[in-house]
Amino acid sequence: QVQLVESGGGSVQAGDSLRVSCVASPVDSGRTFSNYAMAWFRQGPGKEREFVGSISWSGAHTLFAESVRGRFAITRDNAKNTVYLQMNSLKPEDTAVYYCAASNRGYGSNWYEYDYWGQGTQVTVSS
Repeated sequence: QVQLVESGGGSVQAGDSLRVSCVASPVDSGRTFSNYAMAWFRQGPGKEREFVGSISWSGAHTLFAESVRGRFAITRDNAKNTVYLQMNSLKPEDTAVYYCAASNRGYGSNWYEYDYWGQGTQVTVSS
């Protein structure tokens, strides 16, 4: 089992930046944080959960949704069991609960590829 805890959400103005974090603990016996691909999803008010971006186990590869590409970045620190989502040039349409997810497989964009989920952190962007 992997527990994921997000933090760093809040209320900001359009155009601001915000970084949210996700810490994983504990990891399965024999596995470490670096064994998992990680992703961020979000769910806005009245919307379905959608893929934001993902990062491979090594951090060498990332994938982003078209709506955030060029504005958001994902990094990970395997020594700290932490993945980060840096959000720049935020827009009101970025308002959502942001979820961290971990996968034993790849860093795809589909929710069903991810085995563990955090509880989410709220990000609100006002115009």
